[in-house]
Amino acid sequence: MKPARTKTPRKLVVKKGSQTSLKDPVGVYCRVRPLSFPDQECCIEVINNSTIQLHTPEGYRLNRNGDYKETQYSFKQVFGTHTTQKELFDVVANPLVDDLIRGKNGLLFTYGVTGSGKTHTMTGSPGEGGLLPRCLDMIFNSIGSLQAKRYVFKSNDRNSMDIQCEVDALLERQKREAMPNPKTPSSKRQVDPEFADMINVQEFCKAEEVDEDSVYGVFVSYIEIYNNYIYDLLEEVPFDPIKPKWNSCSTPMRNTDFVPPQSKLLREDKNHNMYVAGCTEVEVKSTEEAFEVFWRGQKKRRIANTHLNRESSRSHSVFNIKLVQAPLDADGDNVLQEKEQITISQLSLVDLAGSERTNRTKAEGNRLREAGNINQSLMTLRTCMEVLRENQMYGTNKMVPYRDSKLTHLFKNYFDGEGKVRMIVCVNPKAEDYEESLQVMRFAEVTQEVEVARPVDKAICGLTPGRRYRNHPRAGPVGDELLVTEVVLQSFPPLPSCEILDINDEHTLPRLIEALEKRHQLRQMMTDEFNRQSITFKGMLQELDSSVLNKENHIQGKLNEKVKVISGQKLEIERLEKKNKTLEYKIEILEKTTTIYEEDKRNLQQELETQNQKLQRQFSDKRRLEARLQGMVTETTMKWEKECNVPPLRLRHRRSRSAGDRWVDHKPASNVQTETVMQPHVPHAITVSVANEKALAKCEKYMLTHQELASDGEIETKLIKGDVYKTRGGGQSVQFTDIETLKQESPTGRKRRSSTVAPTQPDGAESEWTDVETRCSVAVEMRAGSQLGPGFQHHAQPKRKKP
Repeated sequence: MKPARTKTPRKLVVKKGSQTSLKDPVGVYCRVRPLSFPDQECCIEVINNSTIQLHTPEGYRLNRNGDYKETQYSFKQVFGTHTTQKELFDVVANPLVDDLIRGKNGLLFTYGVTGSGKTHTMTGSPGEGGLLPRCLDMIFNSIGSLQAKRYVFKSNDRNSMDIQCEVDALLERQKREAMPNPKTPSSKRQVDPEFADMINVQEFCKAEEVDEDSVYGVFVSYIEIYNNYIYDLLEEVPFDPIKPKWNSCSTPMRNTDFVPPQSKLLREDKNHNMYVAGCTEVEVKSTEEAFEVFWRGQKKRRIANTHLNRESSRSHSVFNIKLVQAPLDADGDNVLQEKEQITISQLSLVDLAGSERTNRTKAEGNRLREAGNINQSLMTLRTCMEVLRENQMYGTNKMVPYRDSKLTHLFKNYFDGEGKVRMIVCVNPKAEDYEESLQVMRFAEVTQEVEVARPVDKAICGLTPGRRYRNHPRAGPVGDELLVTEVVLQSFPPLPSCEILDINDEHTLPRLIEALEKRHQLRQMMTDEFNRQSITFKGMLQELDSSVLNKENHIQGKLNEKVKVISGQKLEIERLEKKNKTLEYKIEILEKTTTIYEEDKRNLQQELETQNQKLQRQFSDKRRLEARLQGMVTETTMKWEKECNVPPLRLRHRRSRSAGDRWVDHKPASNVQTETVMQPHVPHAITVSVANEKALAKCEKYMLTHQELASDGEIETKLIKGDVYKTRGGGQSVQFTDIETLKQESPTGRKRRSSTVAPTQPDGAESEWTDVETRCSVAVEMRAGSQLGPGFQHHAQPKRKKP
């Protein structure tokens, strides 16, 4: 018989904006593993059942000002260090298995750094099975007696299933059993003691609603993604003695060496679902068979010893559980041979390799290359989550880079709405993993904001429910119930004896006839009563039907009103959600801006404090210098007072010119009479040959007659004039204000030129006759030892050179 092919898991193509466009966020859970040693420093604290807090360990400074930073992260649920595998399974994986039996897809993956407990969470340990064996146990507990015979369902290379009748399935079973080494595991084989404790689940778990009018088949496959290549861990590679195999050292391998499998390709089926072409799918009938297949592939998975983990996973592993459902025919005896009624659902359990930093794992060579590919694939997964989140929150239409990695390309259908997605974030609370745990938390924060469309429910086949057990005889007291005819016959009077012993017996037949007539009359009466009661019951049924119809119409009207109200509320909720997302985006921007401003503020405050400290130091230095100078001034003043013992000076105001100024005419005795017509003469002047304090105290003006020999041999007379001022020490000082020159020249030589007032020269010009002026001082003090006389000192300015 030609086998019929079924459809792939994607049964309906749902357009955006339809009734199935409702979305749910990705469920992100967190599990904290216990510390390896009690005295280790811990950086993660469980606040409540949905929040954890990261503490900055000693030696880490996150902020520029050196403050310690503590951050909190929220999850759908947080599982502490004392959480059992059963508690984790009931919350996370149980709903996914329930949806799998209802025909919906699911994706569950563990994420975290190396050594955070991902493989333990997924696989488990002896005596404490993980999520994978518990999922298998729940599936077979739910469909154990409803499974189809082996080989009724057959997988093909087009991501779909073929179905055949039980006769063809029986022939194929006999053919497979006759093979010397059957590939399919048998349920009669003894369980491998290596994993017997892992699948020995004490708690019985079963799905609540299972369609008993269908038959089921379970297929499993196991692949790994290593260095961005996909390998089938269940593939049995036959050894070819003619064609030698080559290892990584370019040398032929021995006959007993393991031949690595070839990498597989990703394909897209007609419904745009991604699958691994040529992947081995094994039909299993029990938990033991399924876990035996998993354990066989687990031994081929690539693990290595690193500095952080003795058995570190070097690849991403994907264990697929495919559940095939086919309804029974109308008689409830055989599988319905209609491919449109076949449903395929899939649960993918993914154990991601841990992200790691090479400077901590001390990876070299192949380990370094593996770590780079692992981190690259995880970075691509994070990028896809960020782009999905941005497209959903801000309405953009950026292309999601699924094809950058085999991992994201394989599961793109789940994020496009082909099933539920759940993620378990495993963290190690030790302080050494703080920076890696911080990155994991940020990725989890982004992932739980991504929304995935709800999967559609499977279509109803339309056949009568309960057909599996309809034709089967009922057992127990229910099967001993009497029929209605037997009850009616028992209500009739008993018949008299019909035995006729004498030919002349005339009583037996009349009694029999009378009894039969009574029975006939009773039957007629019962028939009339039955008809009357039937009519009455029919009327009651009609009234009840009318009442039920009215109630249904009323309820339908109310329901329509409620639907309208709910639709309006949904639209309002969507509007508010969009508004909320916009406000959250604005808040995020403001928080970033605030952070920048706060950082600038801290920098400016630090700079201001530095400047204040500098100014305070300068001010302190200035105060010390002032105090020191004040001390020196005080000391000098006291010294002068002791030496001079002069009474305090009483300032005397200078007389105005209108009152008449008196002059001190200082003519040294060494001067020579010039016998010129023009002679300097000052009226009311005190003429002295040597300047003295007594004469200066009586006058306000001072004039010095100074003579010197010019370059031409003639005598040049200069009148140096100044103002007299009293000094603080009780003496007098002279400040020169003007110089007049009187000079003789021989008529036979150079022209004699004299002037009492120096002419005004333009700015920048230098006169030839102003040698004395430029060398003359601008002030005279009363100091001992002056060449100008007792108590005076001459201060001169350097002469400007001619250009």
